[in-house]
Amino acid sequence: MTQTLLHVQGITMDFGGVRAVNDVSFDVSPGEIVALIGPNGAGKSTVLNMVSGVLTPTQGEIFFESHRLSRVKGFEYPTLGIARTFQNLQTFDDMTVLENVMVGFHSNTKSGLLACGLKLGFSRREEQDMYDRAYELLQMVGIATLGHLQAGSLSYGKLRLMEIARALATKPKLLLLDEPAAGLNHSETADMTNMFREIRKQGTAILLVEHDMDMVMNVADRIVVLDQGQKIAQGLPDEIQANPKVIAAYLGEEDEGGI
Repeated sequence: MTQTLLHVQGITMDFGGVRAVNDVSFDVSPGEIVALIGPNGAGKSTVLNMVSGVLTPTQGEIFFESHRLSRVKGFEYPTLGIARTFQNLQTFDDMTVLENVMVGFHSNTKSGLLACGLKLGFSRREEQDMYDRAYELLQMVGIATLGHLQAGSLSYGKLRLMEIARALATKPKLLLLDEPAAGLNHSETADMTNMFREIRKQGTAILLVEHDMDMVMNVADRIVVLDQGQKIAQGLPDEIQANPKVIAAYLGEEDEGGI
């Protein structure tokens, strides 16, 4: 992979007098899964929030293809090809699972409010197309049989899968995932790992923040390790597992699974 999709260049984030992230750089190539890992408080979610436009770096730049993201509004990210999920679920509990996923198509639809209200022919066809594509995405993440249920009735793990399906509805080139395996059992985590491989096969790159090291080591092409806001290592999973700096950073959490 010689092409660069995402280029993170020396980003720093200060909150008052506290430097949460200090001079972090890395790249993501098309169709690549890159994991951001590190002990609690290492700055992983802060980096993801800068990449997704939730936070503006104090220093440094982030480029997506030819776009300098500091000049892009947050609502424009889906049109560029960037989608994300959050640690805290963002769902519409009183809508069905299918309807929640269909919301993800809004940035790519052509029908306006008037056309939808009047049920014009092209609007009805577009709505049916969204329905069909939403169902396909639910099949992909393994919860198609739940499409007719209200989202509020789903378990936490199933809602995670629904959120990923909705993010995929925007047809992203880059999918940003913040702790997607949080709250999942072993079987659900294994299913999600397989799903990420399928997403990669379809050409979508993934930038993943995750604490589950089994998932990370099984699915990531490359790993970037943060500790106290700084990048201390990056490389292939086998290289990261054997890296003395990484091992030292995780010693305090060894009883919780280590690396």
